[in-house]
Amino acid sequence: MSRGRPWRLIANLAGFQLGWFACVLGGSLVGLAVAGGVILAHLRWQARPGEGRWLAGFALLGLAVDGGLTLAGGFRFPPDSLALGPLPLWLWLLWPLFATLLHHSLAWLWRHPWLAVAGGATSGPLSYYAGARLADVALAPWLLATEALVWAALCGWLGHRLGRRLVVGRSRLG
Repeated sequence: MSRGRPWRLIANLAGFQLGWFACVLGGSLVGLAVAGGVILAHLRWQARPGEGRWLAGFALLGLAVDGGLTLAGGFRFPPDSLALGPLPLWLWLLWPLFATLLHHSLAWLWRHPWLAVAGGATSGPLSYYAGARLADVALAPWLLATEALVWAALCGWLGHRLGRRLVVGRSRLG
């Protein structure tokens, strides 16, 4: 975590929120421009060595998780959505965008595994619900409960993986 530099944490959160709104409200092309810019800026000015691997890993994870849920009928996107495989590009971009928070604004959370699980179980589905409402995406009745389980498990794994690796003042990536 960036001790003594709260502006870096605020910039990290603000960049994520800017990218989230650009993706959800602007669609794939606007999302690509803004989220891509946020991710590139993060890699240039905030990322620690090796952090790019986390962003790439989350991009692949998002394609697998949300792509699989899309193929299972969990999402119905407007027909004009620019897609990457089964997902609109804007939804896929949200995964590496989320990963920009892991070693920065959310670093404190991984020290509290049960709070991370609870946060994932609630904030994950709430984000999908809000995004779907704003982007005119239809959600299957079972999708939010599934997302709660997915994000609880993911945040639990992150708490286990990152929580034990955090060192005061910085995070070792691995």
